[in-house]
Amino acid sequence: MIGQDFPGKGKVAVLHTQPETVLDDYRRLLKLADYEAALPKDKETLLKINISWQQWYPACSTAPWQLEGVTRTLVEDGYRDLIAAHNRTVVVDAYVGERNNKHKLVTDKYGLRNAHLYEPEFEWVNYEPQTPMLVLDKVYPDGIRIPALFFDKNIVQLPTVKTHVFTTITGAMKNAFGGLLSERRHWTHAVIHETVVDLLAIQQGIHTGLFAVMDGTFVGDGPGPRAMWATEKDLILASADQVAIDAVSAYLQGMDPMELKFIRLAHEQGLGIGDVKQIDILGGVDLDAVRWHARTGETFASRGQKMIYHGPLKPFESLLLRSPVVPWSFVASRAYYDGFWYPFVGNKRVEEALATKWGRLFSEYGNVPAVTRPLYEPRTAAAAGLLGVAASALALWWLVSKGRDRE
Repeated sequence: MIGQDFPGKGKVAVLHTQPETVLDDYRRLLKLADYEAALPKDKETLLKINISWQQWYPACSTAPWQLEGVTRTLVEDGYRDLIAAHNRTVVVDAYVGERNNKHKLVTDKYGLRNAHLYEPEFEWVNYEPQTPMLVLDKVYPDGIRIPALFFDKNIVQLPTVKTHVFTTITGAMKNAFGGLLSERRHWTHAVIHETVVDLLAIQQGIHTGLFAVMDGTFVGDGPGPRAMWATEKDLILASADQVAIDAVSAYLQGMDPMELKFIRLAHEQGLGIGDVKQIDILGGVDLDAVRWHARTGETFASRGQKMIYHGPLKPFESLLLRSPVVPWSFVASRAYYDGFWYPFVGNKRVEEALATKWGRLFSEYGNVPAVTRPLYEPRTAAAAGLLGVAASALALWWLVSKGRDRE
């Protein structure tokens, strides 16, 4: 539905902002990016909220002022039928996440329909590719299943500026990963760059309008999207071009966007502009003056995953991630991030972030205190991890036994 010469291609609006003016600044940002040219008013509009963790962690998930700034602008400009879209991951409960990240405060305030896409009321249908896919038709030979709700609607992606252990940075293109793919989305991690390019092609085929608004009030670097260091940068970005806004985010983080595979592939396919030299920067912000050099990195969990996707455990990928053994990885992830990393490392960083100007805004947002306590006590998570290992061992033993029986 969206041609390759869509309105706003190759244009990205970037503004400085402060807590006292952030909602008005988001309105200026959207107007500067000419968002109304990208989103037809006679269509329903999905707001794809990002919840990378059910804990609040700076720069990790959609900021409440980002969601409110966009929602308020849409409402004031005559958009109706706004839908907040949430996905679930195997390690994140979106119901808990929307409360802890204060998204629910905003969606309730503006009376948005709240769509948790994995609930039984939402139908998932097979998508017939309109253009050749890079990988998704091979990853899912039985069909690429996407939410029926997404067809013939506008969508606004709401990512943050941060790094990612698999794609180096994550932004507008990666934000579609949760909403468009089911809970089997982890099957694509070995080809994640090609996957997000395929997802952008799908979006351009099913949506009536496509837009992205990115929050860089807090930014995250390190082994994102969770175990990051957070810094205040006071920036907000918007564009109808998903490739261009990701390229500008990557450039701001000190990288050459065209060296990131997913940006280069999307640029080469004409899905957007990935070369910063070809992008029109609106708003008067000098990117080179505010540019920083983000750190990347790995966690214990991501190293283990990469051993499966790209390393010595690659021959066992199907066994470990597409069989009864698979729950081991979910338990291990929760035990590591929620039971170990957050209580012993992350919580201290959260408390430091809450002492900053954006942290104080979050803490006070909606006149509801911030929830920053760990979800699980370390001993509880450790016990769950041991049980998960035992269950995985039993499942592996069962699979091996079944294999022997067939010989």
